[in-house]
Parts: sequence; C-alpha cells; structure tokens
Amino acid sequence: MNSFCYHCHVDYSKIITIEPGKRSGKPTIRGTRMTVTDVLEYLAGGMTEAEILSDFPDLTAQDIKACLAFAADRERRLATLPEHETAV
Repeated sequence: MNSFCYHCHVDYSKIITIEPGKRSGKPTIRGTRMTVTDVLEYLAGGMTEAEILSDFPDLTAQDIKACLAFAADRERRLATLPEHETAV
C-alpha cells in the first residue's frame, strides 16, 4: 500500500504499523496497541480530536491524521479493485 495519501498530504508510513503478533495484525499506531479502527470508531462516535488526545496522552494529532489518511487510502484501493466473479 502506498503510504502517502495524496488527498490528505499525510505520510503515515512511520506512524501506522502492521505486526502479526500485535492486535491480531490490525493496523496500529506505532508504539501503542491503539488500532486505526479504534481511532475511527471514537471519531465516528462523536469524540473530538481534543477528547481523544486528552483520553490517550500517548497519541498526537498527527497520529489521528495518519489514521484518517490510512483509512482513506485503503478505501480508495478497495473501490478500485476489479469486480470478483461469483461461482454459480
């Protein structure tokens, strides 16, 4: 996956890591056990960036932006996958 989201201008390659033994291989924020999904769910649930940073002092605003850029990049890639044929 390209680690630079052109629409977001955030290079998440040094922030978002995927390690098989950590959180079942889910994308996490480096040095933490916080997953990209965790951050997205907090934001979707109505938490502000400031609230997340207050509740999780190890995170930075750049970490949150990296989660958003990673998710946007992944979504963009999924949207461009060729249609899968279904077995009859």
